[in-house]
Amino acid sequence: MSEKLTAHLRVNRYGDFLLTDAIRPALDLPVVPRQGFRLDVYRDARSGMQVPVLAAQVSREALFDIFLALLEPLGEVVDVVLETSHDTDGDRHNDLYREHIDLPVLKSHLCDYEELLLNDGCTGVAVISTAAPMEVQFDEHKLLVVYAHDLEPFERILRQEGVARDDRMKLITEGEHLHSTEPHHKDAFEQMCYRLGVGEPAERVNW
Repeated sequence: MSEKLTAHLRVNRYGDFLLTDAIRPALDLPVVPRQGFRLDVYRDARSGMQVPVLAAQVSREALFDIFLALLEPLGEVVDVVLETSHDTDGDRHNDLYREHIDLPVLKSHLCDYEELLLNDGCTGVAVISTAAPMEVQFDEHKLLVVYAHDLEPFERILRQEGVARDDRMKLITEGEHLHSTEPHHKDAFEQMCYRLGVGEPAERVNW
């Protein structure tokens, strides 16, 4: 079984879809990864709030560039949350925050840590508009998730980049899956935190 699993973990391409090193579907392939995006509605059971949400799976060769493009509708100044499950049991992650950073500055820092953001299954980032209730997440599963009352600007970017809408698409998170990390990723994450000047606040307002 270990040889079979090892061989499975080496597989990073399913058809035209290329995975990063961060994530793999389980051995029995409950979800076969493919490119696309779908729309849904996030419902908060406690508050009753409903927010439109877009979730995209993008092949590795285009993933980081499309993530950066999706940040443009957020405006010139944003808040950023770095998410890590390093030093946890894997069922939760810790959030570290930086408020009010110019988007070009943030994008420059993120580009310096592209390898970490793409290939570490214990690192994610969320970028939040300070001008309107909008958020773009590049999560630990390397999904791109957008929360906004108007998703059209984000849909337009995805369509322009050749990512088609497919509301029947299953996300890799909807089946058993495996995260991957390397010791140097933890060090790189800590360096990125230092570069961005993030801190750990008492509370985060979730959608």
